[in-house]
Amino acid sequence: MNYYLIYDGNCNLCVTLVQLLETLDQGKLLRYVPMQDEQSLKQWGITEQNCQQGMILVDANAPEKRWQGSDAAEEIGRLLPLGSIFVDAYRALPGAKWAGDRFYEQIRDNRYTIFGKRDSTYQSVYCVDC
Repeated sequence: MNYYLIYDGNCNLCVTLVQLLETLDQGKLLRYVPMQDEQSLKQWGITEQNCQQGMILVDANAPEKRWQGSDAAEEIGRLLPLGSIFVDAYRALPGAKWAGDRFYEQIRDNRYTIFGKRDSTYQSVYCVDC
């Protein structure tokens, strides 16, 4: 395990992404923390306000090294097997990064309206304290 992914445990889209990553990674690289777990977030100095800008990926070996929002999504993609090929191609396309950032912001800001909100916070089987 090398990274912590802080996600919205009440967002249907976010939880679906986490469940997909759980299946692909099996806890080898990623551990998951819902944004609603304020106690766990305190250890990295992450506040509720920080979480408003989207998911956060924290390097477990160097917690000051972080990615947020679409940058976190790109870094996760880069970490997956063969993912760096796709991320590098995406980054090489003129305007793709700018468009991807705007797309991420729209989804982030409207995620409950578009995908719905869960009744309870999802806790991953590959959580930080597991």
